[in-house]
Amino acid sequence: MDPKLFAVGSVFVAMTGLVLWVGFGIVRARKAATERLAVYGSVELIRDETLKKPVAERAIAPVFLAVGRVLARFTPVGWLKKTQRRIVLAGSPGNLDANSWAVIKLLTSIGAIILWFFLQADLEFRMKVLSFGLLGILGFFGADVWLTRKVDDRRLSMQRALPDVLDLLVISVEAGLGFDSAMARVVGTVPGPLSEEFFRMLQETRVGVSRRDAMRHLTDRTDLDELRSFLLAMMQAEAFGVAIAQVLRVQADEMRIQRRQRAQEKAFAAPVKMVFPLVFCIFPALFIVLLGPAAIQIYNTFTEM
Repeated sequence: MDPKLFAVGSVFVAMTGLVLWVGFGIVRARKAATERLAVYGSVELIRDETLKKPVAERAIAPVFLAVGRVLARFTPVGWLKKTQRRIVLAGSPGNLDANSWAVIKLLTSIGAIILWFFLQADLEFRMKVLSFGLLGILGFFGADVWLTRKVDDRRLSMQRALPDVLDLLVISVEAGLGFDSAMARVVGTVPGPLSEEFFRMLQETRVGVSRRDAMRHLTDRTDLDELRSFLLAMMQAEAFGVAIAQVLRVQADEMRIQRRQRAQEKAFAAPVKMVFPLVFCIFPALFIVLLGPAAIQIYNTFTEM
């Protein structure tokens, strides 16, 4: 094996492991904050529980959290708020926040620079500059690409599950259940991010938050047009005293129509998307198979004359 390739692979694996180790340590450190409240008042018990935790949680994670708070002071105006918004839309993976995300971006950028130092030894100056730029972009924006993909996948999953959830809500409400009871039944039946968000909305209403505010918070956490339309209709029905079952039936019919329209739109776009692979991949191979023997025969005929 090439020593340079082995060194690059080793550095990549080491940096990936370091990022995951620190990330999981940060997650466990945040969860441990609530656990320490349960044993508050017993210093010996707190000390014993702390010493049982892994090094990544009790030593490394607090350092990186502090580094994240320091980095937050040097970030552009509005970056933390925008990043926190994207993390919320992604479902808050690993209970991360904007400060922890800044530390992860710093680690990936440092890892990209270390990889460049291993790769640039035998390269020309132009290739050194090009590789530095590519690795820098990959290291700095790689985490953002992953987060964007996470947001898109979560939004698509909720969009697909919304019509079925509304159908179940209509059946439950028409069977005699209240809206909250029907929502709790649907949450316990249908898994997925949409049910998790509805469950959080129910939890907010149970601790004293008004249903209107809980729906508004749900809209802010999801940023899905179809769900926003449904919640707006529910808030208007609650404000004007309209029967919830009737509103749910209308919304369920509308969501099914929108799902059918999206499927038709994708079906109509399929021929256009197939033009490129047909022209550049399938047709050349087909022409070679069909016309190749004839071209060889014509060539042999003309050469023998």
